[in-house]
Amino acid sequence: MIHIHDSLSGQLKPLKPLEENHVRMYVCGMTVYDYCHIGHARSLVVFDMVRRYLKHRGYRVTHVRNITDIDDKIINRAKERGIPFEALTAQYIEAMNEDAAQLNVERPEHEPRATEYIPQMQRMIQTLMERGAAYESGGDVYFNVSSYAAYGQLSGKRLADLKRGARIEIGEKKRDALDFVLWKSAKPNEPSWDSPWGKGRPGWHIECSAMSMELLGTWFDVHGGGMDLKFPHHENERAQSCACCDTPFVSTWMHNGFVNVDAEKMSKSLDNFFTIREVQKHLRPEVLRAFVLQSHYRGPVNFTTEALDHADALLDRFYNTLRGLSVTPAPLSERHVLRFKAAMDADFNTPEAFAEMMTLARELNGLRASTSASPEEVNSLAYTLKTFGEVLGLLTHEPNQWLQTPRSTFTPEKAATETRRLSAEAIDGQIAARTLARQEKRFQDADRIRAELEAAGVLLEDGPKGTIWRYR
Repeated sequence: MIHIHDSLSGQLKPLKPLEENHVRMYVCGMTVYDYCHIGHARSLVVFDMVRRYLKHRGYRVTHVRNITDIDDKIINRAKERGIPFEALTAQYIEAMNEDAAQLNVERPEHEPRATEYIPQMQRMIQTLMERGAAYESGGDVYFNVSSYAAYGQLSGKRLADLKRGARIEIGEKKRDALDFVLWKSAKPNEPSWDSPWGKGRPGWHIECSAMSMELLGTWFDVHGGGMDLKFPHHENERAQSCACCDTPFVSTWMHNGFVNVDAEKMSKSLDNFFTIREVQKHLRPEVLRAFVLQSHYRGPVNFTTEALDHADALLDRFYNTLRGLSVTPAPLSERHVLRFKAAMDADFNTPEAFAEMMTLARELNGLRASTSASPEEVNSLAYTLKTFGEVLGLLTHEPNQWLQTPRSTFTPEKAATETRRLSAEAIDGQIAARTLARQEKRFQDADRIRAELEAAGVLLEDGPKGTIWRYR
């Protein structure tokens, strides 16, 4: 039986789907205002691996991975670029799908976009208000955190401690500093929708609750996402969903660990991130996926050149083992299957699964060197190795194709060199063109130039003495 570490209880729990043999899983997806970075890659790969393994074990899986296509960051970025927010999100949704394909991440059964579920969000908010768990204030609607006694259990935070550090910001109309917004009243020149409380748009947390419950029901099996979402996002999701429906909402909560760079979490806010596409162009196709899976999904992983090289070498060993073999479907090696299954059943322990694959590869190499081995024995082990790889989303290439692809690796220095390919003179020229465009009130051209420089890793800072720049 598969056991999964449940973030709520802090314990391993047996997977017992609410509907026999059918796992319903919701995973928080991307906020599409920029290219996906390696932290996003980890979440994409981890839950794709979970989905693949569940299907391998015979479960029917309904996997929902949402797209947040309305958000403060999206609105602000669209304003900077001088384009409609829909054009911005369309660009980055396409880029996200390209990145996912590069990582061999399968498309989930459902990819709902927040803007497609506004009516469901409004109905849920209305229900919460009727139940006394939410209130309207000046066109905004807030969730009343004190109405939900179990608030803080998922993240392990005490309500009293949270209250001590909470503040009501200027412009907020909530009764208590911990209350969070469900519906935001419209601001000038921002996207908005009609509602019983006036024009506005949904808060972030209500989006995921409405989409998950619409597609999976008010109580489903697994909810996943990055560790950084545990609080406040998942805590708030749980509170509003349970308050709305009087059900547990989720049976098992899963959270993947951070990707670190120099012992700090990789994130856009810290400006220490690398995008999937800038890393992938320096690696052979499966290396980044193997890098993610060679560590247990719950722990932190350090993004280093050495770790990428180790993942590359690991794949080399497997492809070298399979080289020259015409692998055909055959009975799987039972003893290896039992050990691989034991590793993956124990909270998707991919490092142990890789260890078993290495044991299998060594045995297969020994068998190939033996004069007494039968072709059937060799093919059975080879087919078993290839099957394990495919369960992890790896070993999908022909061995010769892989081994004849030039080996390379990604280093931060390569990224820095590429980022700095614009000369200082070229950057100064672009800034002068942007300044002229602003003086002539051609703001769309000015925003376009700024966006192009940002895409090249050059950040602009406007001040009273003009515009200065720096490399990201």
